[in-house]
Amino acid sequence: MSAGEKAKAKTEQAKGKTKEAVGKTLGNDRMVAEGQAEKSTGDAREAKEKTKDVFKH
Repeated sequence: MSAGEKAKAKTEQAKGKTKEAVGKTLGNDRMVAEGQAEKSTGDAREAKEKTKDVFKH
């Protein structure tokens, strides 16, 4: 997994998790949904990179 893409995935996951938690605390459903979407984007990016690594070797 390229270091840049891996870092980007982890950053998206962390930002999404934080946004989701803040949204839950504030009772802001839209922020919760945005956080979940960001986290999912990070998860998808990480899965894509892992798949690419499998086929590299």
